[in-house]
Amino acid sequence: MELLWYLIVGGVIGWLAGLIAGKDIPGGVIGNIIAGILGAWLGGELLGDWGPKASNFYILPALLGAIMLVLVLGAIVRSRR
Repeated sequence: MELLWYLIVGGVIGWLAGLIAGKDIPGGVIGNIIAGILGAWLGGELLGDWGPKASNFYILPALLGAIMLVLVLGAIVRSRR
């Protein structure tokens, strides 16, 4: 059950990051989950652990990390075109 919550929270964080950044994340739901999980790791490494916590994610650093990840990936995809 914990894995399911982990995937759901990661997907929501990735989806919110895409909305806030104004970019679509390739891969749909799977892309949102991956962006949320990688963004949570990135945000935790850069910003530390603070704020509200849900399913082993600190929401604010995870969201900020996912937004950074989405913006960087968007720039990379745009430069390849």
